[in-house]
Amino acid sequence: MSYLILIISLVGIVFGAEFLVAGSVSVARRYKVSDFVIGAAIVGIGTSMPELVVSFFGALKGNADVAIGNVVGSNIFNVLGILGLTAICFPIAIDRKNMTFEIPLCIAVSVILTLLALNFFNGTPATIGRVDGIILLLLFVGYMWYSFARDKQNTTDEAPVETKEPILALWVALLKIVGGLALLITSCDFFVDNAIVIAKSWGVSDAIISLTLIACGTSLPELAASVAAACKKNTQLALGNIIGSNIFNILLILGVSSQVMPLVSADITIVDYTVMIAAAAFPLLFGFRGKIGRVGGAVMLLCFVLYTWYLIVG
Repeated sequence: MSYLILIISLVGIVFGAEFLVAGSVSVARRYKVSDFVIGAAIVGIGTSMPELVVSFFGALKGNADVAIGNVVGSNIFNVLGILGLTAICFPIAIDRKNMTFEIPLCIAVSVILTLLALNFFNGTPATIGRVDGIILLLLFVGYMWYSFARDKQNTTDEAPVETKEPILALWVALLKIVGGLALLITSCDFFVDNAIVIAKSWGVSDAIISLTLIACGTSLPELAASVAAACKKNTQLALGNIIGSNIFNILLILGVSSQVMPLVSADITIVDYTVMIAAAAFPLLFGFRGKIGRVGGAVMLLCFVLYTWYLIVG
């Protein structure tokens, strides 16, 4: 039965992503919001809801490893797995704004998380406390405000406003966004629960489940949304989805989770944090020519396979 539910939930994830992307693009076109910002704000935050739920309840149950490990693992999978796979299928365009602000910010918040979560002087875990969490939340508010303010200032007439039945079209788009998100999150929840049941039946440890199955499972909405966007030749929305999700995961999810209880993680190692930072830097490394091509995507995907192999055999 678990295998059947797994397959059905995957179908739900695919259709949910299709509705979410289609509705988001319609809203972006109507209000002349850039594809990247709509991907980072609406699609990125929406597809990160499973990570928020998992990390929040992990903190509520006193399991900081789940809260932090879910974010670290998801951010690694988002870039190396999802962005790598998407770039192999559809080379991803990267503009100057991405290279000078969003991607460096993603690297910066990854470094901030590492400095908060690890004490490099004696190697013992440090605490992500409530004050740290408030700082993360304030950074998130500032990021969202600046993104929309800059996008509004730099808006061009590249996307015409809808004129045919605008009110009806807007309501249809909003229904697609809400319905797509609901279907994505529900399907993802079923997928993760049943994947864990199957993994435990195979004798897989809790640590590996946390960094792989839970992290990758909660990132399935990002995968589905990014591939769906890329299939529509909208690679900026796909990129915004990944970068926005990673920033959201660190600043908002851990910011909120640390308000439930201070987060101390002993089992997430410096190797995991280093891989997360390196993954955040890969789009900067491979995108300096204006796009992440198939070779760059293949390298990122290979790095994700090697990291997963390290987790299993290590």
